[in-house]
Amino acid sequence: MLAKINNHQQKMKKKQLQETKAYLIANGIINPEIGIVLGTGLGQLINEIDIEKEILYTEIPHFPQTTVESHSGKLIYGTLSGKKVLVMAGRFHIYEGYNLWEVTYGIRTMHDLGIKNLLISNAAGAINLTYKKGDLMLLEDHLNLQGGSPLAFKGANNFGNIFADMLQPYAKKINDLFKEIAIENNIQLHQGTYASVVGPQLETKAEYRMLQILEADAVGMSTVPEVIVAKQLNLPCAAISVLTDECNPKNLHPVNITEIISVAKKAEPKMIILFKEILYKL
Repeated sequence: MLAKINNHQQKMKKKQLQETKAYLIANGIINPEIGIVLGTGLGQLINEIDIEKEILYTEIPHFPQTTVESHSGKLIYGTLSGKKVLVMAGRFHIYEGYNLWEVTYGIRTMHDLGIKNLLISNAAGAINLTYKKGDLMLLEDHLNLQGGSPLAFKGANNFGNIFADMLQPYAKKINDLFKEIAIENNIQLHQGTYASVVGPQLETKAEYRMLQILEADAVGMSTVPEVIVAKQLNLPCAAISVLTDECNPKNLHPVNITEIISVAKKAEPKMIILFKEILYKL
């Protein structure tokens, strides 16, 4: 009986992805080349896109819904820097009550539609005390502290290799291009390790000390599940964090979410340059 239930669940997952894909193709989303995920306070990139289609998540069959105020919850298709892009303006998090299949549903959907590369942005707190508010950090490695894996479910092997090799989670080719572009445009781009936690509460002083001991450079509540799924799908990806606050356990101040979003928006022009320029090179 249990085997039948599990088999039914896997068939339902595949059926849902097929129905999502069919709906989006029927609505004109055809052969996107690059997938982009926009995080907290980083929605202005869409103003640079020659938009052909804009679809609310609420209209897409089986697509989760964003509940975070700073995430608009739209799938946007169009042309940017000469490439067909598919942009998730808003992502999903465990702290919204979603499971890891739902958190990463958008990545699987974009892959099924044909994207060849994935670019991710997020807002994060600076654990490395040499990094400051408003700086950008290119992810070179990560710590999965979310207590689970998006590949750990019955039948996950039907969607790809569950033993995804995480030796190099972020594509070296894309990261090297980002570094070149940053130098060319005089943009400071740190490189470091991102720790992904569940949230939504912010960390205690003891937790920040722990993250320093673990040699994390930044901490956030997203990205890692999406990257793990990208690796399962053999989808090259890269991610950049906007550092919106400084997490010094010896000099910690109350968190102001409005200020975090404001810092992200001020740093956004640098992110837009990096994302627009890399599309020319991919």
